[in-house]
Amino acid sequence: MTRRLRGLATVVAAAVLVLPLAGCVQEDSDRRTGSPTQLLDPPDPPEVEAGQLAAIKPGKHLPLRSGEKRMTLTMPAPYTPSAPNGTGTDDYRCFLLDPSLDKDVWLTGSNVLPGNPSVVHHVILFRVPPDKVAEAEQKDAAEDGEGWTCFGGTGLSGDFTNTDDASWLAAWAPGGDETKVRDGYGVRLEAGSRVVMQVHYNLLKGAAPDVSSTELRWMGGDRDLTALHTYLMPAPVEMPCRPDHADGPLCDRDAAVADVMSRFGSAGNTNSLLHLLCGTEVKPSNTTSCTRTIGRPMTILGVAGHMHLLGRSITIEVNPDTPDARTVLDIPVWDFDNQGTKPIDPVHLDPFDTVRVTCRHVQWLRDVLPAFEGIPDKYVIWAEGTTDEMCLGMLQVAYDDE
Repeated sequence: MTRRLRGLATVVAAAVLVLPLAGCVQEDSDRRTGSPTQLLDPPDPPEVEAGQLAAIKPGKHLPLRSGEKRMTLTMPAPYTPSAPNGTGTDDYRCFLLDPSLDKDVWLTGSNVLPGNPSVVHHVILFRVPPDKVAEAEQKDAAEDGEGWTCFGGTGLSGDFTNTDDASWLAAWAPGGDETKVRDGYGVRLEAGSRVVMQVHYNLLKGAAPDVSSTELRWMGGDRDLTALHTYLMPAPVEMPCRPDHADGPLCDRDAAVADVMSRFGSAGNTNSLLHLLCGTEVKPSNTTSCTRTIGRPMTILGVAGHMHLLGRSITIEVNPDTPDARTVLDIPVWDFDNQGTKPIDPVHLDPFDTVRVTCRHVQWLRDVLPAFEGIPDKYVIWAEGTTDEMCLGMLQVAYDDE
């Protein structure tokens, strides 16, 4: 990676990634026609799944390995979800959990125990390093009730600041089994660290109290394991309004950017910084991509993607446009509630190899998802909100030089 790009990556991460360029696609080109199996329609809207959540059987435990233990972290108090803005059917809440670590440990797997399966729609886990604990505690104390409102990430300053080692730990959806990393690997959790459990609550069956827990598999920090890291690949978003919905005030890009800045301050400038990082121009499109050049030798062991509710598809390619090109992630129909890392056969990358993330978003999903009910179209750029968007590829990697 050149010095310029490396510096830009640091600036972008520090200012932006508050979560761990391929032409124009017209909305009309994605029209839903044909049989249901031909449509590749989005996953069922939340109201369909909400009626099924309580009936889904808990995931299965996996056998513990030699020297491996489990710790259970539980929300400190019950929380009754509600729509943050008074309307809508979803609540995203972050809870600060304390593993009480006086020594470093290796995290080697995870599971979630939903306290109220009727409302717990999915869960994402993030690590909070010791130097961020005070800020997390302040954020927790600043809002009434347990935890704080969040969506794309924890909302902590510098969340996912290091694009080579982001804070994402795991994701879970109802029915998911306990997960474990490969033998011989782990994610280092320093003494004094905390864990944020982000819970997506679905309100279509009513707002009932919840006390959920997560189980973390771990080994002592003195074990000889290889460290796993989350490597981030962000891309800007420039999604225009649909032609027949383009008369709204936020369909003007400048107005949409001002709206994001008013809601997220300097973090609202993320999209511009991502254009600098990716070397792309501001051009309305439903498709976006960004190519990163590898600066350290690494082995990819798992892949994941992150978009919001208007995401349609996402791919991650290694060394695209070369004879060595291969696709390591291909999700043709994006499911916001299934963001877990997918293991792959190890792929080794050398310095100056490249990786590319490509995302496609569509505005017509506003017409079928309850979260957008009553909310008019707008020009969508990268931002944290439920009705904003992101394009983010994530690689689970081990670095050769560690």
